[in-house]
Amino acid sequence: MNIRGSLSRVAIDDYLADARIPIRLSCRTPAGRLWMLSLWFLWDAEETCFRCATAADADVVAYLEHDDGVAFEVSDNEPPYIGVRGSGTATVRPDEEKARLRGLLERYLGGTDSALATRLLDPDREEVELVIEPEVVFGWDYGDRMADASG
Repeated sequence: MNIRGSLSRVAIDDYLADARIPIRLSCRTPAGRLWMLSLWFLWDAEETCFRCATAADADVVAYLEHDDGVAFEVSDNEPPYIGVRGSGTATVRPDEEKARLRGLLERYLGGTDSALATRLLDPDREEVELVIEPEVVFGWDYGDRMADASG
């Protein structure tokens, strides 16, 4: 992974481990059009990859199977801005036991006791894991330069 920008690898790992915001993922459709979506993620610092989950029949699955190139961004929406963006490849893997999905529900919702979790964990719903392997990562933190501009 080629790291650029003002954040070190340790700072990138720390930021992504703590972030509870979606990753914005961009890919190409089979027709060559750009497509963007937001997904819950887990940063796997040991394997240097993002791990996401989605329905096996989601459009993005077909798009990634056609062209595995992606761009991504994880960034705060409130100043002072900090974040990570980059590009890489994505692989679609089965998540037959919905282990990845369960982990993401725990991470983002604190558990599986919600109507959303019940719907997503429905036994008839087939789930996959998306593994995004960054090739280039650019990290930034505008905290210093925005110190007097943020509340």
